[in-house]
Amino acid sequence: MRVLPLAVVALALTACSVGDPYQRPDTKPPVAWKNAPAQARGEEWPSAEWWRRFGSLRLNELMWAASLGNFDIQVAMAKVRQADAEVAIMGAPLLPSLSASAGSTRSRASMAASSSSSSSSSTRLAKATHSTSTNALLTASYEIDFWGKNAAGLASAEAAAQASRFDQQTVMLTAQASVATTYFSILGLQERLRLARDNIANAESVLQVYRDRFGAGMATSLDVAQQESVVANQRAVTPPLEQQLRQDINALAILTGRLPEEFALEPELLDLIAIPTPAPGLPSELLGRRPDVQAAEASLRAANANIAVARAAWFPSLSLTGQAGFQSLDFAKMMTHSSLLWSVASSVTQTIFDGGKIAGNVEQKRARQDELAATYRKSVASAFSDVENALIAMEMTTSEVEAQRNAEAAARRAYDIARSLMAAGTVDITTVLNTQKTLFASQDALAQARLSQLQAVVGLYKAMGGGWQVNVVGGSMN
Repeated sequence: MRVLPLAVVALALTACSVGDPYQRPDTKPPVAWKNAPAQARGEEWPSAEWWRRFGSLRLNELMWAASLGNFDIQVAMAKVRQADAEVAIMGAPLLPSLSASAGSTRSRASMAASSSSSSSSSTRLAKATHSTSTNALLTASYEIDFWGKNAAGLASAEAAAQASRFDQQTVMLTAQASVATTYFSILGLQERLRLARDNIANAESVLQVYRDRFGAGMATSLDVAQQESVVANQRAVTPPLEQQLRQDINALAILTGRLPEEFALEPELLDLIAIPTPAPGLPSELLGRRPDVQAAEASLRAANANIAVARAAWFPSLSLTGQAGFQSLDFAKMMTHSSLLWSVASSVTQTIFDGGKIAGNVEQKRARQDELAATYRKSVASAFSDVENALIAMEMTTSEVEAQRNAEAAARRAYDIARSLMAAGTVDITTVLNTQKTLFASQDALAQARLSQLQAVVGLYKAMGGGWQVNVVGGSMN
């Protein structure tokens, strides 16, 4: 039984590993955000359901529908299941494999193979030509993980499974942001269409005034023609807006996992949407809230483990195999002591020459690790940059909305004055047309500025990782 001491030594060496401990690449976060408003510093991060702060019941319903039906989310969830299955596959070599088999064989030997010519021998041969063999075997095998190859393979699969979960969260956050921005785009287009139709109605009322005056001989045909041109130009504004509105509604249907013909939407008014002011939190906490950064690091951990797997191929591998069971030519004696059989074997395999295959594989894994380390650093830098850019967008769009409100109010006053003076006959048509065009442009610009502000808020929520974060205590994700 020399195999048993060898197995004990092998088990003692199982803890050996040829891999290097994982070290996170050095990435120093900024001390503070450059563009964060003073009143937002130190405030809490957004909650998991960050979109509720917009105060839109319709948006809440759309988010719920997307969480259940979005196709990209379903794909990501399937990838998580695949990764979990891979963990089970890679963990199997760390445990012995056990299999059972049973069978029965009926055979007949060739009588022509015997050279005996005696009748007695022929008789004995005839009796021995048919035989039956029955067996029941239990086989166990185990590869001693001397150098930690199988353990490293499992660690790589577990890290890849974590990366898959982080990817799912990234897809979820991207889908949520897309639903919000698309819905707000629909509200913005709806508002712009309403303004365009109101301005068409105003232009048509002015046109009717000039037609009445022309009939009374108080206006010229040029006055009528100029106003007709204004009406025609304003009517030309609506088809592109209507086209974009319908296309965005179709896009929102796909985001919620439905076909356009199955999707019905009753949008709210843009004025009813609240403008939240999310706080960017501390820069040092951002990396734990961005699932894409967490996914990049998980992939890096998997690559580090794969180097250990590749290095282990340099060293010998030891396998133990055991077999026990029963075999008998007489079925009645199958389970007796005389039919018992067993065997224990060990084997060692060492690569002598492979033409540089192992060395090439190790170098490939190292290069992959270097690639993913650079990818991780880029993800970190992009995360901080995304927040800074989103903060800038928040600041600028807020200022733009305020400026456009003032411009719209001034343009409305000018238009109202011009119409009053036109009714009194103290200004000509050119003044009215100019103020009318200015008012419509200001109203349209204000609607677009408000939409940009909402989309900037969504962009900041996305840049901060939404409301997702890693639960450090349990290692789970919220």
